[in-house]
Amino acid sequence: MTTAQLPILAISPAQVVRGDGILTAQGAAIPGRVAAQIARLGQRPLIVGGSHSLQLAAPLVHALAEAGLKPQTTTYGRDCSEAALDHLRAEATEHQADVVIGMGGGKAIDAAKLLAHQINQPVVTVPTSGATCAAWTALSNVYSDQGAFRYDVALDTCPSLLILDYALIRTAPRRTLVAGIGDGLAKWYEAAISSGTSQQTLMVAAVQQARVLRDILLQKTPAALAQWGGPDWQEVVDATVLLAGVVGGIGGAQCRTVAAHAVHNGLTQLPNCHGILHGEKVAYGILVQLRLEEMGGNAALARAARQQLLPFYKAAGLPQSLVDLGLGDITLNQLQQVAEFACREGSDIHHLPFTVAPEAVMAAMVSPLCPELREKPRASAPARSSSSVAPEVQP
Repeated sequence: MTTAQLPILAISPAQVVRGDGILTAQGAAIPGRVAAQIARLGQRPLIVGGSHSLQLAAPLVHALAEAGLKPQTTTYGRDCSEAALDHLRAEATEHQADVVIGMGGGKAIDAAKLLAHQINQPVVTVPTSGATCAAWTALSNVYSDQGAFRYDVALDTCPSLLILDYALIRTAPRRTLVAGIGDGLAKWYEAAISSGTSQQTLMVAAVQQARVLRDILLQKTPAALAQWGGPDWQEVVDATVLLAGVVGGIGGAQCRTVAAHAVHNGLTQLPNCHGILHGEKVAYGILVQLRLEEMGGNAALARAARQQLLPFYKAAGLPQSLVDLGLGDITLNQLQQVAEFACREGSDIHHLPFTVAPEAVMAAMVSPLCPELREKPRASAPARSSSSVAPEVQP
């Protein structure tokens, strides 16, 4: 077995620094101490972000310069695309960057991580919202320049340093954290059905962590959204940014995403979906996955889980239907386009324990609010019983 074939787990960032105001206080000593942590990784940092995030980076840039480093900022554009990465590699070469700092949302951080991977330099991640666990993981998603999902890239390592500033996260719109909650919930519903029967120690641990994550989100989200910046809000941020990343870190490639993310990937093929956040599409995809499980023979448990999630979705502001996604006028051709991409060869949807056809996905996409299964589109009997739901879920 060659080194490239070794089953390597990239479990977590080498260091995680958490605090309130650790990057946002102008001229304070704490940003200087963060700069010292970054100085251990490199002297010529390239800070990658969107235009808004780079404005928020001003205190960090100042602290890095005060520490004697040579920081440079650059925007990744609109998407983590091949063209954007070409631009970033040119910027990194010109700056002679020896460390990359990704600051922003999931796409900015994915671009920074993949850039660092390509130029073989360490990466620091600074999330500016609680929308995803991208700041933790050894994975980057690549999109077209128009925002359509293309493929993902498994990276050799998780970031060398993750900086989580709660004061920075507090400035993000409420919608971003709600999206992160949807993305985090998917860890349980996907990992349980793809890996819930595994007897491997780390796989069992990953699935159980996904369940813990689900329970934290269901229990703490109402208070978190009611008291923005309060103790429960901070716990939910830790859940969406940190604990959600732990699941994939421990479980590795075998603890897979399934239909929820496949539906997300399909939806990105529609230009009018590009304003919908990643976690919003994934949250809707959970409901589609549960409908598919009903069709595939796991009707009672999947229906119970879906009906338990719907009140939670409504209270939190997560999308429950195509209408909620702004797709009430979707055409049959567009719906088929989404379903066919979700079912393409190599798609995560095929980690379901039964065969799924595009017609079944189309039916599931238009019926997540149905109280019971009224028809059975083409989906064969399951190869094994699903464990992706638990009857004791308490929203």
